Amino acid sequence: MQKTISVIDLGAIARNVKYLKSLSGGAKFFAVVKADAYGHGAERVSLHIQDLADGFCVAITEEGAALRVAGITKPILVLTPLISRDDALAAKHYNLTATVNGVRSARLASGLDCHIKVNTGMNRYGCNISELGDTLRALNESGARVSGVYSHLYCPHIPAERERQYELFTAACNMVKGAYPRAVCHISASAGTLLGGKYLLDGVRCGIAMYGYAPCGFSRTGLTPALKVYARKVQTSAFVPNGTGYAVAEKDYKTLSAYRLGYADGFARTVSLGEGNLCMDAFVSEKCDGLLEVFSDADEYAARCGTISYEALCSVTRRSDRVYIV
Repeated sequence: MQKTISVIDLGAIARNVKYLKSLSGGAKFFAVVKADAYGHGAERVSLHIQDLADGFCVAITEEGAALRVAGITKPILVLTPLISRDDALAAKHYNLTATVNGVRSARLASGLDCHIKVNTGMNRYGCNISELGDTLRALNESGARVSGVYSHLYCPHIPAERERQYELFTAACNMVKGAYPRAVCHISASAGTLLGGKYLLDGVRCGIAMYGYAPCGFSRTGLTPALKVYARKVQTSAFVPNGTGYAVAEKDYKTLSAYRLGYADGFARTVSLGEGNLCMDAFVSEKCDGLLEVFSDADEYAARCGTISYEALCSVTRRSDRVYIV
């Protein structure tokens, strides 16, 4: 086998979910498994925790369809708003909950179950509060079934910012519940869940914390990282001096081992994993282990890369053999 190896601890993910649910005060728990469950494998992760989750969140309809094919029966919310009729047809066919972000997507949602996305400050997806009345009227005219309303708590580690967003969102919830009294209100992702209290509302959406990490400004105490990545050794050779491609010529190596992992596998070329350059498919190291651990702590690896744990985890591609343990 020539692929890298990802060892994924499903038991750790389940324990993280239970811990997060213990903080959520009985709010519905939506497991975020977009981006292939942050590099952990969406189908396997979702099947393992299906009994613990009230529903799942994905980024695009294709991700939701794959979960249905894999056997997921719980509600699946697609976080990207409806863009085209094809999105709406796919949502209907696979029984997915669509996101509506304004009048146009409300009209596309005819006959669908949907959640309304409200912009409270992140300024990415979502209708502004001033547009919510028109969106609600369009939803009523289209015959869509509105089962929820949500936003994303941006910069939750800044008290004044999160409070301003919370006030905007509660105003939006009151408007939506005036028309749809049973709509589930949710603004908290992992950070809001760790904050707890009034931010929990009717539901929480947990992504990064489910995989053992905390957002910026929050502690990951109580969470267990679930992914380790290893590279396979291909060969060990006597070092030939004066080469500069893989090592510093002045160093006096005895041997160098070549490992089958490179930037095509999602790892940053800017960070050396061994000696010299990381190549597309390989790197070299003074070590000679049959399997070499690339990372077991995405926070530490991300710091070396100048990025965040989210990107480090999502960068692990399908050129990796996934080994699941419970």
